[in-house]
Amino acid sequence: MKAAVLREVGRPLEVEDVQIDNPGPREVLIRTGASGVCHSDLHFYEGKYAIQMPVIMGHEAAGTVEAVGSQVSYVKPGDHVITCLSVFCGHCERCLSGRPVLCDRTDVVRSESEPPKLSQGGTAITQFANISSFAEQMLVHEHALVKVREDVPFELLALIGCGVTTGLGAALNTAKVEPGSTVAVIGCGGVGLSAIQGAILAGALRVIAIDSVENKLTMAREFGATDVIDASSGDVVRRIRELTGGGVDYSFEAIGLKETAEQAFDMLRNGGTATIIGMIPQGVKIELDGPSFLREKRIQGSSMGSNRFRVDMPRYIEFYLQGRLKLEEMVTKRIKLEDINTAFEDIQQANVARSVITFN
Repeated sequence: MKAAVLREVGRPLEVEDVQIDNPGPREVLIRTGASGVCHSDLHFYEGKYAIQMPVIMGHEAAGTVEAVGSQVSYVKPGDHVITCLSVFCGHCERCLSGRPVLCDRTDVVRSESEPPKLSQGGTAITQFANISSFAEQMLVHEHALVKVREDVPFELLALIGCGVTTGLGAALNTAKVEPGSTVAVIGCGGVGLSAIQGAILAGALRVIAIDSVENKLTMAREFGATDVIDASSGDVVRRIRELTGGGVDYSFEAIGLKETAEQAFDMLRNGGTATIIGMIPQGVKIELDGPSFLREKRIQGSSMGSNRFRVDMPRYIEFYLQGRLKLEEMVTKRIKLEDINTAFEDIQQANVARSVITFN
């Protein structure tokens, strides 16, 4: 199969021929229909997070089941599926307590004694996030996918595989935004736009979008933000306090920077909650005002929107079909696999909400 391979940090990915193994007993082989290009992929490309190379990146995808392992009964060839990096075992403490996104994942990957899922000339290639979707095919554990209806295009289903689920889930599952509350979202890329939509679905009275790129603020309004703030003008926290009369009930940081994470906490009203969605680089520490905790202000992380993806993703599809969730509007570019490096450049230059690789 053809796949985009990353061999060195910052080096352009190259589309190469790669071998993919047959499904193991609990594995599923998928023909990739579409894959979104997520900011998380860029973090590894830029070396902000470490990974064993060579590696096939990509983790936001949907496609068609081609073959299944001997013990798989959940899906069959021909089924449409969305993949999810929150692969779960189903029997660890976290899974059994209703938090599969935090699964220990001790028996959902192949052991070192087994042949690699991906290889080239006998040399193993790392599978990114247990998915590797920048490729014509994906070989995943059966608990890394959800079967979905077949009347929604793959390019839209792919978005639900990460960005949409991460943003909506942060508002609905992690923070549990209350009706009538005031919300601020810092960063209006694909995840931030989804957090805005999640806050609206939860019944937020006011949703304030914050970004330094004009076209992203325009999109934020189209996605339901009631107010926008251009961060390039500075004094974001002060402006939020003036706009709301003291701060917001909930804030969401969807960029992954020290400064914006600290701002998310500082813009809270007493009793407010800041949720960090963005991937803050390894080794970076944030600083918070200690006395704020005496006013019951909180800061928390969110992993993939605290999802229970086999329950959540089909619901998000229904929200879309009811006209309550925007997906088409999030796709800025449709590209081919060979254009992957251009897609990374577009993210770096803040030109897109989402580029989506479509496969024939």
